[in-house]
Amino acid sequence: MKNDTPDALNDLIQFNADWDKAMIENDVQKIGRFMADNWIIIATEGGITSKSSFLEFIKPAGLFHNRMDFEIIKADIYGDTGVVVAKGISAGTFKGELFSYSEWSTSIFHKERNGWLCVLTMLTPAITADA
Repeated sequence: MKNDTPDALNDLIQFNADWDKAMIENDVQKIGRFMADNWIIIATEGGITSKSSFLEFIKPAGLFHNRMDFEIIKADIYGDTGVVVAKGISAGTFKGELFSYSEWSTSIFHKERNGWLCVLTMLTPAITADA
């Protein structure tokens, strides 16, 4: 059953925006609070990474984001599950190498007693008109 009341959707959208902000701050503990323990990410290049591995990449500043500019295209809530689809740019450095991806991001969230947690993020290259 769809539950996309304005307050519920605003909470989910704000949670998603706060997570992007935490990524730019490069704060491992703060970033981890947005993710369920069993969270995984399917990255733009196709690899699958667990929460613990992802956070390990950040700890020694191996992964550093300086840009997370995403526009939410669609956000819906179904019971205690939220889905956010966004398109934008993720940029920074990974192990000293610059990266910049134009990508689609689809994240699935679960509403817990203390708020939302992301359980899955899937990134897909976004093809642009000049690509």
